[in-house]
Amino acid sequence: MKPDHLLHSTSQRLKFIGCEIIYREACRLAAISPTRVDIEFLRKGLHDLETTNMAARIQAAIDAVDPAGGYAAILLGYARCNDGLVGITARSIPLVIPRAHDCISFFFGSAAAYQRYFDQFPGTYYMTTGWAERNVTGDYDKPAYGQQGVMGKLGLAQSYEEMVAKYGAENADYIREMMGDWTKNYSRFHFLKMGLGGEEALIEQARQEAAKRNWQFTEQDGDWSLLTKLFNGPWDENFLIVPPGHSIVARNDARILDCQPGQP
Repeated sequence: MKPDHLLHSTSQRLKFIGCEIIYREACRLAAISPTRVDIEFLRKGLHDLETTNMAARIQAAIDAVDPAGGYAAILLGYARCNDGLVGITARSIPLVIPRAHDCISFFFGSAAAYQRYFDQFPGTYYMTTGWAERNVTGDYDKPAYGQQGVMGKLGLAQSYEEMVAKYGAENADYIREMMGDWTKNYSRFHFLKMGLGGEEALIEQARQEAAKRNWQFTEQDGDWSLLTKLFNGPWDENFLIVPPGHSIVARNDARILDCQPGQP
């Protein structure tokens, strides 16, 4: 499918369905786009659910789009996200998805730019305004829509203090040793600034959190390239266009995501 006929026309409409971590960025891009873009957000935390549950939530949102609404395409504000897009099917409206493993690529401007940074600094925990503002507070066992997440099913959603109260200090220490403390894999906190409101206070919070964990803190300006292309085109090799009747499949190569006719 050639994307050129889908964009660059003020008479056309697009539908955006994405994760709320890019709420500010998506709202800005929809506001300044020459094309009318209707936007919808799903709760952060879907990637913490089992992949079939994540896919089901996104598919339900796609299926709820009125085919008579005149949309030329549905833009998905998701990356591969632990294969949470696998099996999602375009009905009567084409889907457009960035080719990326992780949504952090959205803020680096491309999957390649993110990969270069990751290779240089592998022990990095990334933060953006959306990740900070939309962070889970409270029940990590049920990260989205009241469903139990993978961490909860493994018994790792509880804090150390909660595990001590439930299992005793010795058992809590054993669980953490055997199952692993995710923080031990990180030594660096990196904030990607997108130039939108509310960043300075969140950057300072991230700086303080890094100091508390004895991590290095770094920051850089983010890159709008990939998100801007998602909203305004051109949909080049960095995007997957899924024609009606085709479903998303994962590829373990540079394509990252692909599609095929019917259900995979």
